Amino acid sequence: MKTAVLHSIILFVLAILFTAIIVNGPLSADDPAASPDDQAKEDLSRVVYPSTEGIRWKPVFIRPQDTLESLYGKDWELVARFNRVDRRHVYPGMTIKSPENMEDIRDYTPMPPVYEPARNHEKYILVNMEEQWLGAYENGVLKFSMPAATGRPGNETPTGLFRIDARHKNHTSSLYKTEDDQAQYPMDYAMRFHVGADDVAFWIHARDLPGRPASHGCIGLFDESMQKRLFNQPDIPVLMDAKRLYEWAVGEEDYEGPDSGELELIEDGPVVEVVGRNPAYLPSPPRKARDARR
Repeated sequence: MKTAVLHSIILFVLAILFTAIIVNGPLSADDPAASPDDQAKEDLSRVVYPSTEGIRWKPVFIRPQDTLESLYGKDWELVARFNRVDRRHVYPGMTIKSPENMEDIRDYTPMPPVYEPARNHEKYILVNMEEQWLGAYENGVLKFSMPAATGRPGNETPTGLFRIDARHKNHTSSLYKTEDDQAQYPMDYAMRFHVGADDVAFWIHARDLPGRPASHGCIGLFDESMQKRLFNQPDIPVLMDAKRLYEWAVGEEDYEGPDSGELELIEDGPVVEVVGRNPAYLPSPPRKARDARR
């Protein structure tokens, strides 16, 4: 008797579920997107840069078959720079900002073409943390600029005026290791600009660029050659900003004698100014292309 009753109850529940499916259809899943709670670790469309407000873009979800090269062809580097991200950090499941018109970002830089405080300096480095970008100035005129990754929340890069006082082409961190804990973290093309009261040094150097503040306080620049050596990707290194800035700021043309690759103190290095604060994050991923403000 009990078995018959239990059987009837099961049939009744199944009938209700079947009816619900027929009438209402199965529950639909959300479109692929990174978690809204990830603090922009996976969703770069949530990172707010003031300079992108006038550029039309849409969030693009990265599928397993996608790479920057497959999505954007010869313009992949423009998109990488616009997102402040290297190729190793563009992976399935994340979201990037995709410009609607590549011409809008062909000469993109958030740095001012002329910076008056740098007028009396032969070489001057300006770092804007809110933009995650660095500009190299000669007598106040912008020579070139590049994406940067500053200190993550809780380890923010110090702001203010500093001066490069040491170079170390083959520097490695004495405090931090690589993700697999197999080696000390490489800091190729390193230039020291500040030593804190606790004797912790802050450098501009080569590192990963994941499209957001990510360091322990240093300022990181593209160097795919280092990533090829350490992680065996990308196949052909292209983005080499750390080397470019190093050679411009503390290269052999300005300092007598060959660069030994070891730690060397230098005099009268370029001024480094760090301004602003880390970028804000949108509370949730945008679902539609943003309209340029008129």
